[in-house]
Amino acid sequence: MERVHVSNHPLILHKLSLLRDANTKPKKFRELVRELAILLAYEATADLALESVDVITPMGEARGHTLKEKIGLVPILRAGLGMVEGIWEMMPGAEAWHIGLYRDERTLRPVEYYNKLPVDPTVQVCLILDPMLATGGSAVATVDILKKWGAQRIKFVGIIAAPEGIKALTEAHPDVDIHVAAVDDHLNEIGYIVPGLGDAGDRQFGTG
Repeated sequence: MERVHVSNHPLILHKLSLLRDANTKPKKFRELVRELAILLAYEATADLALESVDVITPMGEARGHTLKEKIGLVPILRAGLGMVEGIWEMMPGAEAWHIGLYRDERTLRPVEYYNKLPVDPTVQVCLILDPMLATGGSAVATVDILKKWGAQRIKFVGIIAAPEGIKALTEAHPDVDIHVAAVDDHLNEIGYIVPGLGDAGDRQFGTG
């Protein structure tokens, strides 16, 4: 699966271990999600298009580069919210558009309840943000929404994925790159990633 990118960066692996720890409190958990989002987005944006510009330095003229494409951040509510601030530190000009989906605990299917995308696309590259790629239902639904909107390039940036989620997303949308810190073993009977880290939303917001 050439579009699935699993990071082996030492900082990511170190922070991921802290994130998984059941003893990590919500404040520290949020900090780790933010830091991991920065590192993962750095890797996910390595192929952004550039255009050349001339820059005047104190010592003369230099050839430089500027981003050619506008970036949109699409956090899946609510857990994806924790990834936005970190990426904004690195790309303050990125637009953020929120899509609200929740998983029906009976059917494990995504249900859309919030969508504030503008009428027409305003960015060329969309980064879908969600810490967990579990069943893949929410990710698939979000890509469906973005493609109907007219998004040109879409990437999924998460922290932990299950093989089932990767399979669902790659089969539904083989043109979407997936960037994660780890691919875990499997989903349990209620659709949670094992060993995973529990419910990413509850652990961020202290509601578990």
